Amino acid sequence: MYRLVIISLLTLCLNFDIMGQEKTIKFRVLQTSDVHGCFFPYDFIERKPEAGSLARISTYVKDLRETYGDNLILLDNGDILQGQPTCYYCNYIKPDCKNVAASVINYMGYDAETIGNHDIETGHSVYDKWINEVKCPMLGANIINTATGKPYLKPYHIINRDGVKIAILGMITPAIPNWLNEELWKGLRFDDMKNSALYWVKYLKSHENPDIIIGLFHSGGEGGIITDKYEEDASLKIAKEIPGFDLILFGHDHKKYVETIKNSDGQNVLCMNPSSNAYFVCDAEINLTINNDKVIQKHISGNLKDVRNLPIDQDFMSFFKADIDSINNFVNRKIGIFKNSIYTRDSYFGSSAFCDFIQNIQLKITNADISFNAPLSFDSSIKAGDVYVSDMFNLYKYENQIYTVMMTGKEIKDYLEMSYGLWTNTMSDKNDHIMLLQIDSINGIKKYGFKNLAFNFDSAAGIDYEVDVTKPYGNKIKILKMSNGEPFYTDKLYKVAMNSYRGNGGGELLTKGAGIPKDSIKNRIVFESERDQRYYLMKEIEEAKVVEPKANNNWRFVPSQLAEPAIKRDKELLFGKRIKQSRQR
Repeated sequence: MYRLVIISLLTLCLNFDIMGQEKTIKFRVLQTSDVHGCFFPYDFIERKPEAGSLARISTYVKDLRETYGDNLILLDNGDILQGQPTCYYCNYIKPDCKNVAASVINYMGYDAETIGNHDIETGHSVYDKWINEVKCPMLGANIINTATGKPYLKPYHIINRDGVKIAILGMITPAIPNWLNEELWKGLRFDDMKNSALYWVKYLKSHENPDIIIGLFHSGGEGGIITDKYEEDASLKIAKEIPGFDLILFGHDHKKYVETIKNSDGQNVLCMNPSSNAYFVCDAEINLTINNDKVIQKHISGNLKDVRNLPIDQDFMSFFKADIDSINNFVNRKIGIFKNSIYTRDSYFGSSAFCDFIQNIQLKITNADISFNAPLSFDSSIKAGDVYVSDMFNLYKYENQIYTVMMTGKEIKDYLEMSYGLWTNTMSDKNDHIMLLQIDSINGIKKYGFKNLAFNFDSAAGIDYEVDVTKPYGNKIKILKMSNGEPFYTDKLYKVAMNSYRGNGGGELLTKGAGIPKDSIKNRIVFESERDQRYYLMKEIEEAKVVEPKANNNWRFVPSQLAEPAIKRDKELLFGKRIKQSRQR
């Protein structure tokens, strides 16, 4: 009996000792992605207050730091260098000054960041300088320096907090060569994300033995461009097929997402995407149970925090006041007068003044025979009256160059077949939609939108043509003649002006549409503008002083008895009965 009592006491003491070593540690992980220059609660394009922004997220971060201290981990997922005039000003107008995109990251105390495709689009001189100015690690495991064969940026970053080792693995979508001029990423290679993840997770486990692995991927959930070498949007595939990740934070496709999925080992992986423009932030909580310095239990949960109406961090605003004043001086400069208002929405239903103003300048600069252009924003406008620098970001959203690409007449026709196939329906009845629409239900209310992305809806200038809404894909386009009256020949080579995104294969209109092999596109390019498209549009308006943009009226939907009433119906479904309303982002 005495021995039993002693053994029981010893066992009890041992259990108390074990229990005494067990503890729970909590982490909070916040992620921003695709901020696109929305640092301040002001839209410098529309010259009005804006919801969201890093100025509001800064408030949220500071509040949580009071609770979590160093156990708050703050991450950004790239595409921060393009979007608002703030970025354009820092990247190209005052490139010698410290980039505000670095200053806000440093001010807010980010722990790590990845680089996005729109950051790469600014060119080496801009993003290399920005990378050096950012104080936190810049990650990119699948961005390879072709001279060394090693990652151009740090592949991962280790955070040691409260006795816990957290590994953050950063990657970018490998589809960049499909969109960008090689000069912008010269000396770099973008490897398949899934293969890279497989290698680096194995490496982390064998060399670092982390308690938590976080994926920070500038790549969408799934879909996008898929080739035999890579997938554009592979974040969810990695979550499912590459065991080891506890949390995957992604972006790029601007789609809100929160879901816990099972990987191939049956383990939970929380996957999150905060969308864009700093309206939401990914907010994950990690609860770890530790015993004898080992993690014996994990629980990870999360949600998207809507920051659009949070208080603005006034200290943040005061810190950046000089930058804000400089940017305001830049965007508020008057550059000319428009005699009439122009709208991107008109571009979907026929030849439009908005699209054709850009088309005609492309033809003028390049001396090309034909021009392609798409509305880069779903619903933007330039109103009649004074035009300012800020309006140029509505007129042309991205910093694309202008290219001239050699194409045969047949390739031009096939290119347009794919383009119109992306946004027009095949009508068989007068009640059919003329547009290819997607219907969503929000709080029980139907909302109509395009099934595909509007920035791939190219129309043409320099040729006269009809789009037959009763014909299927491949037979919709009938090119009547060149707009100067000359015949159009399918076997003739033509000089075709387009933006650099399209000219590098973006949207796949040149490849899948025109049938030009991706590796031969480069040999077709005979002109590349020195500056970006917005620069030339601005100069044209400044020189003209007063501009009256008009539609070329070189293309139309037929037969009119079907097309015209369908256009009226779909226009109202997409934009409401007030067709000429104030412009939107």
